[in-house]
Amino acid sequence: MIEELNKKFKGKPVTEILDYFLREYKGKIAFASSLGAEDQVLNHLIAGIDPDTRIFTLDTGRLFQETYDLIDRTNSRYRIRMEVYFPDAQQVEKMVHEKGLNLFYESVENRKLCCHIRKVEPLNRALKGVDIWITGLRREQSLNRKEMALVEKDDSRKGLLKLNPLIDWTHEMVWDYIKEHNIPYNSLHDKGFPSIGCLPCTRAVEPGEDFRAGRWWWEMDGKKECGLHE
Repeated sequence: MIEELNKKFKGKPVTEILDYFLREYKGKIAFASSLGAEDQVLNHLIAGIDPDTRIFTLDTGRLFQETYDLIDRTNSRYRIRMEVYFPDAQQVEKMVHEKGLNLFYESVENRKLCCHIRKVEPLNRALKGVDIWITGLRREQSLNRKEMALVEKDDSRKGLLKLNPLIDWTHEMVWDYIKEHNIPYNSLHDKGFPSIGCLPCTRAVEPGEDFRAGRWWWEMDGKKECGLHE
């Protein structure tokens, strides 16, 4: 089925792709938004096709104020109510008690633990009852994403399907679309933040640096992922 879907929609406009999946999987599809530039494009498109589509985001408890502001602006602009999922308080308290508030700076293992508790666990809860989840992933974003397809099987979540409608879009295409349609976006993008996650783990990048260079920049491992897409 996955091969057939990828073949069927290869080179098709993103609106056609979304229209099909939002209709065919209605009630069993959800958009996991990180409020990044790509996800704001998808918010705009999904709201225009079916505003009743379930859209959710993850609040790790360590986000930038600019990200919280964008949630409100997005809800207001598209007249939606984005669901917000939080990490389990007891797990966070236990982690902080045992390893400290800023444990992620000490080791990759600690950072992945923090990401798992604050991101992966809430995502898994949010995806219960869902057959397919929409993401804003693009091949151009990192080496780890170059082999990703439009439709993929998420083996880490019991065969859940993952839809990446913007997988073939370039950085320029994303921003041209945002400007053309006056889509609200995170103001940190104007300050050198191409990828925005938690405040302690994200910095602006210098001209010429990799798109993901501002995420967990203290780690030598080039695999800049948090576990959501592994």
